Amino acid sequence: MPTRIAFLLMTLALHACAPQENAASNAAPAALPNIVVLFADDLGYGDLSSYGHPYIRTPELDFLAQHGQRWTDFYVAAPVCSPSRAALLTGRLPVRTGQYGQRIGVYFPDEPAGFPQEEVTLAEALKERGYVSGIFGKWHLGDAPHAWPTQHGFDEWLGVPYSNDMDWVGDPDFDTLRALSAGSADDIAARTQILATRPAKYANPLPEYFNTPLISSVAGGASQVEQPTDQATLTRRYTEAAIAFIEENADSPFFVYLPYTMPHTPLFRSTEFEGHSLFGRYGDVVEEIDWSVGEIRRALEELGVADNTLVVFTSDNGPWLTMYEEGGSAGLLRMGKGSTFEGGMRVPAYFYWPGRIQPGIVSEIGSTLDLFATAVGLAGLNNESGIDGYDLSQTLLDGALSPRTEMPYYRSGVLYAYRLGQWKLHYVLEGAYGQPPQRTTLTTPELYDLRRDPSEKFDVAAENPDIVAQIEAAVARHRAGLEILPPAFDVRLNSIQN
Repeated sequence: MPTRIAFLLMTLALHACAPQENAASNAAPAALPNIVVLFADDLGYGDLSSYGHPYIRTPELDFLAQHGQRWTDFYVAAPVCSPSRAALLTGRLPVRTGQYGQRIGVYFPDEPAGFPQEEVTLAEALKERGYVSGIFGKWHLGDAPHAWPTQHGFDEWLGVPYSNDMDWVGDPDFDTLRALSAGSADDIAARTQILATRPAKYANPLPEYFNTPLISSVAGGASQVEQPTDQATLTRRYTEAAIAFIEENADSPFFVYLPYTMPHTPLFRSTEFEGHSLFGRYGDVVEEIDWSVGEIRRALEELGVADNTLVVFTSDNGPWLTMYEEGGSAGLLRMGKGSTFEGGMRVPAYFYWPGRIQPGIVSEIGSTLDLFATAVGLAGLNNESGIDGYDLSQTLLDGALSPRTEMPYYRSGVLYAYRLGQWKLHYVLEGAYGQPPQRTTLTTPELYDLRRDPSEKFDVAAENPDIVAQIEAAVARHRAGLEILPPAFDVRLNSIQN
């Protein structure tokens, strides 16, 4: 067994039956709480009605906001998909686990490696307390069978292995396109011509354009692959499968991870939601996700387990702005997916646990990095060293201040910015997907007061040298305790180039 897993499991075993010396575990019910994490894809900070969208109606998420907590300053660990998901499942920064790339941003189809065996997922950690775990949705941490979630602690999986736009019918595969980009002028022109056909297909997505597989797998058992899958049915099928899993395991502590495929483009929704929203197809897709949230909540209530279940809803990164009106909105936040401006890494977040969560709006800092530590703490287990997350349970259950007061902003393994309290210091500025500004390493860092200027318009570094010094001291402490691993996503480039 790899060293890190062995150490963690030994630590969890030693503490599994011992009383935990913290307020959260003292307040925990006798029964181990169920954990449900609902994770949208490319959903922007401004895409939900309780976060200010005027035309997308999300009554089920509004219900969570009214009866639970809505967080205003909640972050992911990376502004793109794969590293963000790895961070949620491990509680560790992507640079610490190697789950990032400097030249390749995410995992692509036919990835030879994938999520590393030595990393411990939340599903593996909770298994030490007898939890059963199911994932119903997009994995995007490697599509080879050895990298599937059922090889990393999950008992059951129904979902797609990567983004829904990564398997284009009739187009060359990833490695071929990469080779063309480094080839002759004719090769580069051929690649450009292939990619030029894609915007029209995003704008008018037809099922026959995509060959996305749907995988059904159980740990230690058989697997089935359906290819292509009807993407219009995915949100509904994920929801139904998650509810069936909850019904089957209602008498056991369970962890359900439901990472929706949508609203990542191409946008598909079921026939029941066509024309459902005032905001067009994107709104239809988000409103179907909202429906799914309601179905999950009602299933928990009907089974009598809602009062012992923590439900979390959030997104993997900000909106894909280059998709225009079908890419979502970051509201008043600057930029979106791919960037380390607020719109790329600050995401909507709700926490719901009837009778336990203190309802309200929380403007403390939190992160998907903290979900691992929070769930493990609620399960009565101690967190090991090497975790970058914090246990938020006292904030959720007792109204305490969040233990997280700082947030690093990494892109492609580089620290672009750092937040301390209400202040954010930028070291590198760069837009995403060809949007301005061009990459600029600042000789003088820029400082923004996020409480007064969440749109990051007004650099106030010159007026606040003491704040700049405090943040730079925090960055030095952060870097002193961090071992950065090589970028795992870039490894496959060696075989292409050779």
